[in-house]
Amino acid sequence: MDFSKAIRGVSIFLVLVHFNLGNLCLDARKLTSLYQPPTMAITYHNGALLAGDLPVSILWYGTFSPAQKSTIVDFFLSLNRQKDQLHSVPQWWNQLQTYMRKAGKRETDIVLSKQVSDINCSMGKILKKSHMTELAQGMNSKPGGLALVLTSNDVAVEGFCMSNCGFHGSDTKQNLAFIWVGNSVSQCPGQCAWPFHQPIYGPQTAPLGAPNGDVGIDGMIVNIASLLAGAVTNPFGNGYFLGSADGLFEVASACTGVYGKGAYPGYAGELLVDPSTGASYNALGVNERKYLLPALFDPLTSQCSTIL
Repeated sequence: MDFSKAIRGVSIFLVLVHFNLGNLCLDARKLTSLYQPPTMAITYHNGALLAGDLPVSILWYGTFSPAQKSTIVDFFLSLNRQKDQLHSVPQWWNQLQTYMRKAGKRETDIVLSKQVSDINCSMGKILKKSHMTELAQGMNSKPGGLALVLTSNDVAVEGFCMSNCGFHGSDTKQNLAFIWVGNSVSQCPGQCAWPFHQPIYGPQTAPLGAPNGDVGIDGMIVNIASLLAGAVTNPFGNGYFLGSADGLFEVASACTGVYGKGAYPGYAGELLVDPSTGASYNALGVNERKYLLPALFDPLTSQCSTIL
């Protein structure tokens, strides 16, 4: 199989973008990149988007507690809630609908599909990137859906911590889009769970309190949200992105490290703080969940837009 690889710097970090003819891995998520405002607008390249009713299936690869699963599931359940004063997660999700409307597509509604637990790690605990495609293919029950592969903290994945914290990709032959995110708490929380852990690089500011009391899972939520935004708006590499296909930024990765107004390197921005726990957050979801969600690039203003 022929491969071509391109590496593009994001301030002091690298974002790995990996292509091959049958299997396309797009945006890779780095949390602690230094933010610089994009110099161009994110443009649409006339490709397919994940519009309309979007079935999302979840593979729990490894051990996840019921509390960990419910934190992530509640995030997805929060996305399609009607906007009101109690739930601000839908406000974050509504920012993506601007991209759908600009492309003349239906707005995207998340529909949670099946969930499967692979507690015994059927492919082992040391995985290659290609394994993510295989695992996602096993979850793809409906064409046009999105498979979410989540690996537990004791599972090592090629490139994890070294070049990315997760990625979204596709199998173009099967019209399959998928996201992989790993729990970094045991391997590299300073890279993939910032701002809930002291960063490995950059300004050494104090970590924020994790809104759900789990540094690994709250870090995964940040990565999942970022990659979900990229997968919906650029599932097959010809949707919305900034720059060239060899070194692209997407809706969320263009705003890496920004969570609230006034953000700068080492500072996530102005956030809400739970008085009872001291945890920081910027969005409310179902079941009184609190989340920290990344800023998204606003196509109308060409600026990074935050909820707060």
